[in-house]
Formats: sequence, C-alpha cells, structure tokens
Amino acid sequence: MDREGLRAAQRALKDRYAADPSTAWTPVHADGDFRDDPVTCTVTTWAGPVRAGLHTATGGTGADACSGDMLMQALVGCAGVTLRSVATAMDLDLGQVEIRAESHFDARGTLGLDRAVEVGVGPITVTATVGAALDDAVLERLARSTERYCVVGRSLTHPPAFVVRSRTS
Repeated sequence: MDREGLRAAQRALKDRYAADPSTAWTPVHADGDFRDDPVTCTVTTWAGPVRAGLHTATGGTGADACSGDMLMQALVGCAGVTLRSVATAMDLDLGQVEIRAESHFDARGTLGLDRAVEVGVGPITVTATVGAALDDAVLERLARSTERYCVVGRSLTHPPAFVVRSRTS
C-alpha cells in the first residue's frame, strides 16, 4: 500500500470518528482457559491455541510459551505495523526492516522472594533497524511517531485491572 492508498483507506474512518467520536471506541480482547496441565493457560489466538506456562526462571520446563515473550511479540507486531504506517504516510521506503523488543524481569519479584523487587518486565526497548539510508531527523521522527501511535506500547503505561469472580455468584 502506498501513501495515497493508506489515506484513502483511512479517510472515511477519520471522517466518521471526527463526526461521531463514540464510533472510534474499538473493542479488543483475548481469551484463555486452563484446559491443559500443569500450570498453564491456553490462549486463543487467530493462529490457533497457544499454551503459556511458567518461564524456566520460575519453575517451568521451557516447553510452553512465555507470557513475557508473548508481550514482546505483541509489542513488535504493533510497533511494526505502526512504524510501517507512519513511513507510508511520510512516503518513505524503509528498505528491509527488522524489529526487536527486549527487556528483562527479576524472577525474585514474581516468586515473592522480595517485596521490594518490582514484578514485571522493564524497561522495554523496541529497536527497528531499517535498510534505507535516512538522516537522523527522519529516524527520530519515525521513532517518536511510532512511540506515540503504537496502541500496545501506549497501553503499557497503564496497568490492567484484575477481576476474579465466581460463576456461581
């Protein structure tokens, strides 16, 4: 898709959202269940079920997907689509692009060994390496625009609310 194709695809949406902001509220969701043992959660994805389990640093075997890696994968997907959209809108050919999200977590936090240790991954760095020779100002604009418009990245600034309820209530 080129710049004009992207603009044409988004024009009617932008007009509708500007005229009626309530139509811009877009639901997203994920579902999972405990169909498998041992300590796992099977997540329904568009590509089929993915079984997430404990990381080896927290007692897992390494046979199951790591939720932290899945988070990084979701971030890479969103950042990649956002970067590509921004580059398309700027009429830039980035050449071959590779994107990587990386972080770490301190297993002591999630294992409850030390309450002073933060639970979660962070800080996260997303690096996009482009094949095109672009000046620093353009690279900075691409980075800032991708950071601003990446839904998954921006969502990481707000922790989710957790609710546990009984079906029998």
